Amino acid sequence: MSQNPAELKITDLRFADIDGAPKRCTLVKLYTNQGIVGYGEVRDASSRTYAAMLKSRILGANPLNVDKIFRRIKQFGGDSRQAGGVCAIELACWDIAGKFWGVPVWQLLGGKFRDTIRCYCDTDSEGGGRDMGKALKERMDRGFTFLKMDLGIELLMDVPGALSAPLGFLDTMKRYRRTVFQTPHGSIDPRAMRGEAYDLFNTEHFFTGIHITEKGLDFLENYMKDVRAEIGDEVPIAIDHLGHIPLEDCIALARRLEKYHLAWMEDALPWQKTEMWKQLHAATTVPLGTGEDIYLKENFRPLLESGALAVVHPDLLTAGGILETKKIGDMAEDYGVQMNIHMAESPIACMAAVHVAAATRNFMSLELHSVDVPWWGDLVAPALRYDGGFIAVPDAPGLGIEALNEDLIKEHACADFPAPWSPTTEWDKEWANDRRWS
Repeated sequence: MSQNPAELKITDLRFADIDGAPKRCTLVKLYTNQGIVGYGEVRDASSRTYAAMLKSRILGANPLNVDKIFRRIKQFGGDSRQAGGVCAIELACWDIAGKFWGVPVWQLLGGKFRDTIRCYCDTDSEGGGRDMGKALKERMDRGFTFLKMDLGIELLMDVPGALSAPLGFLDTMKRYRRTVFQTPHGSIDPRAMRGEAYDLFNTEHFFTGIHITEKGLDFLENYMKDVRAEIGDEVPIAIDHLGHIPLEDCIALARRLEKYHLAWMEDALPWQKTEMWKQLHAATTVPLGTGEDIYLKENFRPLLESGALAVVHPDLLTAGGILETKKIGDMAEDYGVQMNIHMAESPIACMAAVHVAAATRNFMSLELHSVDVPWWGDLVAPALRYDGGFIAVPDAPGLGIEALNEDLIKEHACADFPAPWSPTTEWDKEWANDRRWS
């Protein structure tokens, strides 16, 4: 078969939905007329529809023209999970381009600044701060040199007098969380995700009416103190999932935590509220970070210009893909801001992030959210390994993934979803007038 770059065309787009890695992940295969298959992924807990609807818009296109395809479809992306389809296709195009030219993606991005990628792993723990500290210490014993944990109102839900909220609100929230987060993702009845609980869960921070009391602030400060007692003061640690609390409570909590020299406080406020971020930054010495729900580099600019951030934290499967995340990192460098990468998906997204991290000078650490999932790294061949808390940057073409472990994909396929890699011909011929101007 000819290997003429001008004749390379996209011929098909298919999906496999798996659960437990750690959430539902939609894997993507992008097929070509020359036998090269590119791997991509839709953002965790998103919908394959965001990618499937783009199929008719890319069939017949040359995947080597990655930026051209991205500019054609990027209007169909949006904040957070809504960007998943655009990013999945962008990743797969880069994988195809690297395989076609016989070079790793990091080389196509301009070369690499490092041979290994530092990782941190989000850590879950039951119990108090000492228990969390011991769990984090186990991460350190495995070689991880950077840590992150949750610290917020989830820890206070069952502590009497720690939270103030409209009566009944917190009970409703807990019921919704049990439905959504403790049920296999392929088994949730959408009807259980609607109604009052759904509306409350999707209310912005400053409208929830939730406040942390002095007792709650004492609890969280002591929790952080106990964690530091276990792990020491030298290792960097970031915190996440404060909860949907207003600016004033974020300030109160941040001030309590200043003495524990956090690496950053993550997503304290909705990312769109630049003025609030400026106020929070002015009120505390705790470094601030956000970005996992921001789509496209231009939406990072107001926060960077505000001077409020110490860290940008994009997710490749929301930010716009590989090249857009590289551009975000370079722009952050101009403002003296460090880049860390959010990643709670499969090894496909992880390897894409590895290439961006290698090619971005101001990068610090990459999230691993599946360290406790024993089969996670084996989803790809060669298997992805993070022994010692670092991932080696591959020299193999494309993303460095030679094949997917189809047996594991079948084993962990989501219930009530199409079988892995089923035909998607129903999306082949959809047409719409996509022009955004008259």
